[in-house]
Amino acid sequence: MKVLLVNGSPHRAGNTFQTLQIIRDCLYQHGIESRLFQLGSGRIRGCIGCNGCKTSFRCVYEDDCCNALIEAMAEADGIIIGSPVYFAGANGALCAILDRVFYAAAEHGRLFAHKPAAAVVNCYRAGATAALDRLNKYFTFSEMPIVSSNYWNMIVDPNPDRVDRDTYGQEILHTLAANMSFLLHQIGKQQE
Repeated sequence: MKVLLVNGSPHRAGNTFQTLQIIRDCLYQHGIESRLFQLGSGRIRGCIGCNGCKTSFRCVYEDDCCNALIEAMAEADGIIIGSPVYFAGANGALCAILDRVFYAAAEHGRLFAHKPAAAVVNCYRAGATAALDRLNKYFTFSEMPIVSSNYWNMIVDPNPDRVDRDTYGQEILHTLAANMSFLLHQIGKQQE
């Protein structure tokens, strides 16, 4: 079983990466492999509603990571999307690509239905729950069970370069990873 960890930050080794790394380490302890997908800082288009994806379940634009992300998500058993919170919401580039990914693959093809998913965010002060709400709507719309923790899946720290200082946030991420692992193992047992 493998979980796709999507780093929705343009920074390869920033706070969102560190947050996902905490989850990755915990998943590994529970016998779950993971793969990291880096959004990057390249140009990303928004959806134009052309419906070119209606039969192919892929975006007609090939000049960014949209179709690669669709493929990676389709191959994964579970998905965790991480985002920084910049202006009281999820990263705009991440939302632009997810609009296209979910419109092409979920709206038209139901490619992600029944895959467990979760969102995690990290922020300086406010906006974490708004960002989580936005990201969780992609999963709900796509018939994906949302994996929870024991509180909101976020890391908060007044020092934006030190996610390791939020020990309670780390505990929340450990619980999230344990719950994702449990659900994937249960699904695996049913498929045997």
